[in-house]
Amino acid sequence: MISFSLKCADGHSFDSWFQSSEAFEKLQATGMVSCAVCGSSNVQKSLMAPRVSTGISRADTGTGTDKNSKGALSQPAHPAEQALAEMRKKVEANSEYVGPKFAAEARKMHLGDAPERAIYGEAKMEDAKKLIEDGVPVLPLPFKPNRRTN
Repeated sequence: MISFSLKCADGHSFDSWFQSSEAFEKLQATGMVSCAVCGSSNVQKSLMAPRVSTGISRADTGTGTDKNSKGALSQPAHPAEQALAEMRKKVEANSEYVGPKFAAEARKMHLGDAPERAIYGEAKMEDAKKLIEDGVPVLPLPFKPNRRTN
């Protein structure tokens, strides 16, 4: 694993872990790396000293930290990051993830064909615009949903 310091086009800085440099490049090319503050997928590596996990504990190398100690991967560097992290936790804890079926599920609930509940997921821009035009109450999230599988 390798941790990169990243920066979006708006100047927001954040850290993220990747399996390798190649994995970062692949995810970045497909738009899967997004800013932790604003959600922009226009993200580049910043100047940094990379931290690489070798699988060897610091205890084994004599540096004094035990292999099983768990620290946070990265701490929010900006109050906006913290607010987004809290919002994400609340959305994920109190809503049902419906993935790419978001537009269809929201429309069904609006028409009374499905029970009302808090949902979140993904929608194409044209589908989201159509929902809004049709009076379906939706709101874009300021972050990409975690893609979960059931």
